[in-house]
Amino acid sequence: MNPQAAAKPATAPQTPSLPQAKPETIGLSPARLQVMSDAFKREIDKGTIPGVTVLVARRGQVGWFEALGKQNPASPAPMAHDSIFRAFSMTKPIVSVGIMMLIEDGHFLLSDPVSKFIPEFADQKVGIVVNGKLELVPPARPMTVQDLLRHTSGLTYEHQGDGPVHKLYQESRVRSRKITNAEHAALVASFPLVCHPGAEFNYSRSTDILGRIIEVVSGKSLGSFLDERILAPLQMIDTGFSTNEANAGRLAEAFPTDPWTGDKVALFNMLEKPVMESGGGGLVTTTMDYARFCMMLRNGGSLDGNRIIGRKTLELMASDHLGTDVPTNGTLLSPGHGFGLGFAVRREAGIAPFPGSVGQYFWSGIAGTFFWIDPQEDLFTVFMSHGPGQRDYTRTLVRDLVNAAVE
Repeated sequence: MNPQAAAKPATAPQTPSLPQAKPETIGLSPARLQVMSDAFKREIDKGTIPGVTVLVARRGQVGWFEALGKQNPASPAPMAHDSIFRAFSMTKPIVSVGIMMLIEDGHFLLSDPVSKFIPEFADQKVGIVVNGKLELVPPARPMTVQDLLRHTSGLTYEHQGDGPVHKLYQESRVRSRKITNAEHAALVASFPLVCHPGAEFNYSRSTDILGRIIEVVSGKSLGSFLDERILAPLQMIDTGFSTNEANAGRLAEAFPTDPWTGDKVALFNMLEKPVMESGGGGLVTTTMDYARFCMMLRNGGSLDGNRIIGRKTLELMASDHLGTDVPTNGTLLSPGHGFGLGFAVRREAGIAPFPGSVGQYFWSGIAGTFFWIDPQEDLFTVFMSHGPGQRDYTRTLVRDLVNAAVE
């Protein structure tokens, strides 16, 4: 086990650690894990990324937890085990679990239409481009909660294309952190869909809409619901939609310009409390906080005696919900993969350009964070870094290197 981060002040609460073991006792090669460490040190020395953390757990115990490089390229402070990162889309699995908890409570069904909770979606049309012009047609069927979870809703993201519907997103206030979740949902409902619900996988603002449904059904803000039902029970004390000024010295930052393209990198201010609590990408967190969420998933829905989600519900979430008939637009799903209810899911042992097991599930964040859970190998990994332009490279690199250490 690598040395732990410097202790916080005695007055500061700390996220409880998870059980630890020497790598070799849980089927991980210490030599190969050191090769992984050396590889990321080379990337840091080359200026690919400022720094990283890597946590690898197997058989319910953490066998490797390392912080490398700098926390912030503008400061000499090293990356720490308790550095705080923008989770971005790694918010989605947490919010998806929240939705499924409400289903377990009997408040609604996966097949319920979204308009049942947000009436503005009842009048939404599908945008079809004909001879270069956008024509609006009624959807073939209503958008459902299940569609939101598996990104077959017909919604999109402004950066996922340049068609006429994407331009409507781009020209709107949809990215503002100063509008409420209700205002955001109404705005998204005012745009045409890019396809009929259920017809295609389009990565989208669907999980932001799920966050609004949580608010409508629970009568609480998304942040309050997540705190009460998920974050506090899991003791994820450093996870929220912002962090306080006392943690200013713990914030991980990216290079101000992308080292490969020279483009300016602009990420949101983690100390600023947003009006919109984005279910699709707004949380900040630490490596150990997110590892506690992963350990709960690995355990089938519970941690330290706290049941978050039922085992059968989690099995449903971690199963492919696209099948082979639903086209997957974009490059986010590698060959051999589908999508479940909040996670990508590996369907094939081969085809993809990186190792893994059938049935493993995962997701990532646009700034460079990444996690996966491999039930076959009883292994999970949490990787944290702020290198947006390098995220595809570092995700594949950490997959290659961790899997090489599995014995």
